[in-house]
Amino acid sequence: MQIIPQSVMALIEEFGKLPGIGPRSAERLTFFLLRHDDGQESQLGQALLGLRTGVQVCTTCHNFSDETTCIICRNEQRNHKLITVVEEPLDVVAVEKTGLYDGVYHVLGGVISPLDGVGPGQLEIESLLKRVADEGITEVLVATNPTTEGEATALYIRKQLEGKDVKVTRLARGLPVGGDLEYADQVTLGRALQERQAF
Repeated sequence: MQIIPQSVMALIEEFGKLPGIGPRSAERLTFFLLRHDDGQESQLGQALLGLRTGVQVCTTCHNFSDETTCIICRNEQRNHKLITVVEEPLDVVAVEKTGLYDGVYHVLGGVISPLDGVGPGQLEIESLLKRVADEGITEVLVATNPTTEGEATALYIRKQLEGKDVKVTRLARGLPVGGDLEYADQVTLGRALQERQAF
């Protein structure tokens, strides 16, 4: 016998599909929205719909943006000769929180992972190589996560840039092996940025 209405169960199930949200947290979120009659669920619904209608991918760096070119790529105060290559848009947020980086970014959209059927062709590697060739880039900082897939992707990028007139660097160690940029504390990530090494 189901004691919870189907519409409530459906929302609990949807919240439960989100990363980091277990069954208990999904229930708490759902019942929070039910208890508060202040239009919170309507605001949440509008914000969720806005994700699809108001967000696009930057045509230059492939980060999320409100416009065709993101705010970082449009910023003339940034060092446009230095590109940091990251796996996902959330990694851009992690690096920006350090307050120590003034270059631009290139979001790959994942990592090379043969087991998952992801090869270089499914990532934004060709567009990175085009940027290096067309924009006079002087340094490419490869900031993929220190995982097996992240290292394989970094090595692939380094090989693709061999013989080009560009310095290729890697984040200094200090990030835990197997860890993700989004979970690194600001001090560790800031130190890794400052102590980047030739790659």
